[in-house]
Amino acid sequence: MAEIILKPTREKSLLRLHPWIFSGAVDRVQGEPASGETVDVLDAKKTFLARAAYSPVSQIRARVWSFDEAEAVDGDFFSRRIDAALTLRATMGFSNRNSEKIVMNKPVSNAVRLVHAESDRLPGLIVDAYGDVLVMQLLTAGTEAWRETIADILLEKTGASAIYERSDADVRELEGLHVRRGVMRGSVENDLLQISEYGLKFNVNIANGHKTGFYLDQRRNRQRVGELARGRDVLNCFCYTGGFSLHAAAGGAKSVCSIDSSADALALAQENARLNDNAGADLEWREADVFLALRKFRDERRTFDMIILDPPKFAATVSQAEKAARGYKDINLLAFKLLRPGGVLATFSCSGGIDAALFQKIVAGAALDAQAQAVIVEHLAQDVDHPVSLHFPEGSYLKGLICVKS
Repeated sequence: MAEIILKPTREKSLLRLHPWIFSGAVDRVQGEPASGETVDVLDAKKTFLARAAYSPVSQIRARVWSFDEAEAVDGDFFSRRIDAALTLRATMGFSNRNSEKIVMNKPVSNAVRLVHAESDRLPGLIVDAYGDVLVMQLLTAGTEAWRETIADILLEKTGASAIYERSDADVRELEGLHVRRGVMRGSVENDLLQISEYGLKFNVNIANGHKTGFYLDQRRNRQRVGELARGRDVLNCFCYTGGFSLHAAAGGAKSVCSIDSSADALALAQENARLNDNAGADLEWREADVFLALRKFRDERRTFDMIILDPPKFAATVSQAEKAARGYKDINLLAFKLLRPGGVLATFSCSGGIDAALFQKIVAGAALDAQAQAVIVEHLAQDVDHPVSLHFPEGSYLKGLICVKS
């Protein structure tokens, strides 16, 4: 087996069980490992540290499969890790077999994240179940090398009817991998799959939607927003396919105005509204740039009782944080100006380069510049099927605040 030898003192993160080895920590590579090949990682004294997947072109030169020298990385290894991921979801109330979650004898959702990459000790592997169809993303050289094995194990363990591959994220380019998208196992008759969530129905475009088609990490937060929306005029920015909008409507909102720059996303959002008979609210859909739309509302002196800000990722890395901070501050400042007294702001960041403390500081600065007094009443995060390893804090990527303007 090829080996990576680290520079002196560069093993500290591995001793804390962090799964990434950056190129700058590598002193030399012994052997000629191919992309995705399993290598041993040794410290400068050649003491074993970990067994990892090698990526010759990525800044993250290797990602750890195991810290146990006695553990081979083979089919049985992936079987055990996928079993552990499914068991964790069962502990959280999701069925191992059909992905449905039941709480207090009521169905919550038949869509769930089954494997969450590093947090399930399978770096680069994302698996979402939409009913009995799995959508799989292979984001790293290591998962790419084990592609067929992983697919076979997933079908065996879940009883799924099909696997649709969405290995088309930008991060694959950093690994030197090509985009791959399409049916990998079984058959999928339609790119649109219908799922349920807290009694609402949504069509999910698994072929062309964001990520794997739907933002499952916001499931619990959508329900919470719905609970707070009763009797309110709601503005949902970056509405995508209408998740927050329809939960707000179903929660008793008086009206919901939803904005997104994507005509395709808005078309699917309106189809989802029809699936749910508009969820009983007055719905308005606008195709627009959110930044411009918020300024237009400000100039028109239009106000709302609740505003939801769930923008796309502004900063993937810490190096992009400063530029992203300006974007977050801008939309939150405008939102505070548009909120009526007693109004609720539900604001989110999914940017890995913005941590929770910085995000709260940005929102506080926005309120200050808007000359608004507000309090935080809740901190929100990703739902339980998106766990966060204690050794991989980067997995805690979704930050949310519910603020009330006085």
